[in-house]
Amino acid sequence: MTSEIEIKTYSPEYRDDFVRLNKEWIGTYFKLEKSDFKTFDHVEDIVQNGGQIFFAIDKDVAAVVGCCALVKRDDKNCFELAKMAVSKDYRGHHIGRKLGDALIDYAKKHNVKRIFLEGNTKLEASIALYKRLGFKEIPLQGISYERCDILMEKIIP
Repeated sequence: MTSEIEIKTYSPEYRDDFVRLNKEWIGTYFKLEKSDFKTFDHVEDIVQNGGQIFFAIDKDVAAVVGCCALVKRDDKNCFELAKMAVSKDYRGHHIGRKLGDALIDYAKKHNVKRIFLEGNTKLEASIALYKRLGFKEIPLQGISYERCDILMEKIIP
């Protein structure tokens, strides 16, 4: 792949791409859950409530090929890395890494101190990516999805 990938933050024009990409990957490996539908019905709330959504755009074809969200949680400095998805045709080209780096850079600039994520060890490539991004496994507790069997966090100094 020789396409140039650009990372952009949320714009309403990308809302449907966020939903499409996440329905694609979740539906491939798991089943969509009530929490997923709640997020899809209220995508803008992520940004309006102090988070951000990141999009990977293939500039050659002007298409959204990946996304992830930084969702603010109850604790003032605690956010969740959620809904990371890369189109199946673009996997293996470090787009998840670019999205993760952009999310972490944004978090640092906005004084976020802790980011956690809920994952599934069945998705080995995603777990490896999260480890490369500096996430460490922590005890599993209070998960939001049935499909999750691992909890990870990154503390930002």
